[in-house]
Amino acid sequence: MNRLAVDLPGLKLKNPIMPASGCFGFGQRYAEFYDLDQLGAIIVKAATLEPRTGNPTPRVAETTSGMLNAIGLQNPGIEAIMTEKLPWLQQRYPALPVIANVAGSAEADYVEVCRQIGTAPNVKAIELNISCPNVAHGGLEFGTEPEAAYNLTKACKAVSQVPLYVKLSPNVTDIKVIARAVEAAGADGFTLINTLVGMQIDLKTRKPLLGNRTGGLSGPAIKSIAVRLINQVHHVSKLPIIGMGGVMNAADALELMMAGASAVAVGTANFSNPQACPDIINALPAAMDQYQIKDLPSLIDEMAVNPA
Repeated sequence: MNRLAVDLPGLKLKNPIMPASGCFGFGQRYAEFYDLDQLGAIIVKAATLEPRTGNPTPRVAETTSGMLNAIGLQNPGIEAIMTEKLPWLQQRYPALPVIANVAGSAEADYVEVCRQIGTAPNVKAIELNISCPNVAHGGLEFGTEPEAAYNLTKACKAVSQVPLYVKLSPNVTDIKVIARAVEAAGADGFTLINTLVGMQIDLKTRKPLLGNRTGGLSGPAIKSIAVRLINQVHHVSKLPIIGMGGVMNAADALELMMAGASAVAVGTANFSNPQACPDIINALPAAMDQYQIKDLPSLIDEMAVNPA
């Protein structure tokens, strides 16, 4: 038996580790470093209805124990993704489950992208990005208000041909309220957390380091917040969670799973170590032995009965 295997709605994973959206592109550059079939799944870069050039530069800045980014959902648009990016993955990695991240500026944009992208043969689930803090319109506007989150989730679920996971924002007063609204709208699962809004100033120039002024804080600095919010959502919903936020090694991944996640996405670690995901996958069995974990389904069941 594969002790790392996990089954989620739409996703039969040989292991629980996948790159987070926005930190891995569409896999093409990382495929130069290792066989992507080692991954449990891949969450590809956000897709919007029209191409986006993103925010002004500079877009990335290093921080203490992490990084700030304000990419602004730069992507080639749904047409190019459907005709170029997803077919590239399908041809080379037909067995690799793809989770498509969907973003937009208005509800109609989200709905149309969900309608199209769910028809790709290798897209097994959609990650509805209602929580991006780095765009002027959309994203966070939908993720911080329960009624807006409910309406958008319901509309996208109605046209999606694959299970719908909703990406929750940590930039809220009470994440449990948003989670309940999303579940009531028919979501199949959650992903969390997205980045936190942050800002850093260059003391010499007296100006923000990012061209967008603010950006999303990620990396080890936010892991404790991720653990807390994953556990809060786990307490109020039985929907599966793909957890993310500050994961750098196998122990971090197990900690998020003990908080309530069923699988784990790795983000910022990919920038400092292109082999981060396979390294974590390879280290998981020894880490599980260290903490007397027979297999991941038993850990997930244990945490469901005895929440952290």
